[in-house]
Amino acid sequence: MPKPLWAPWRLEYVQHADELGRCIFCEPEPELLVHDGELALLVLNKFPYSSGHLLVAPKRHLGEFGALSPDEALEIHRLAARGIEALQSHYAPDGFNVGWNLGRAAGAGIEDHVHMHVVPRWNGDTSFMPVLGDVKVLPEALERTAERLRLRF
Repeated sequence: MPKPLWAPWRLEYVQHADELGRCIFCEPEPELLVHDGELALLVLNKFPYSSGHLLVAPKRHLGEFGALSPDEALEIHRLAARGIEALQSHYAPDGFNVGWNLGRAAGAGIEDHVHMHVVPRWNGDTSFMPVLGDVKVLPEALERTAERLRLRF
């Protein structure tokens, strides 16, 4: 039976994501931007499920998955593959969760700009801190992770 990936600290973010006042994909934080492609970009998730959690999104502000052009979809998937290679090279995770959260009910914190998640996973990482103290332990600052991953692009 698969083990669940719990991230209880994200609830506050998901409940208030619409209040950010800007789209994190249309105006990405420079320190979290890993790669700025032609049609898509790759950023670190500021509220990650695990260290190195990447988000891949079209540059065009789209709320519907089906509105992606074939070229946008291709670049998003190519960037996800490159992100996996970079994470594998620098952090050697044991696996990855890769996918789309489409709609609030599916866990999308930002519904009006579709994006793909690339979440590295490690065997034995039980993440007991969120359960015990509503705390997530990330062993490296997001800015340092972004710097390391940029080297692969």
